[in-house]
Amino acid sequence: MQSKQYYVYIATNKINTVLYIGITNELVRRIYEHKQKLVEGFTARYKLDKLVYYEIFTDAQNAIFREKQLKGGSRQKKLSLIIGMNPDFSDIYEAII
Repeated sequence: MQSKQYYVYIATNKINTVLYIGITNELVRRIYEHKQKLVEGFTARYKLDKLVYYEIFTDAQNAIFREKQLKGGSRQKKLSLIIGMNPDFSDIYEAII
């Protein structure tokens, strides 16, 4: 039996001006929903459909803790994380499907 996975991710818009931090147990499905504008509210309003960063967890509690930690962090810390994994701010969605 495969253990459950949880993902904390950062999405942005085409010009990388707004960052959104989310959590999901199905990253491919969730980003697809963003891309298809199936997620109403903040992500749709700011066209946040480009996946630029994610982390994988096997424990929901740790994933929730990390999401809150990232949301509470400075923009500069978030940008540093993204640059460390994805210096060009490329949409990495295609790499995970």
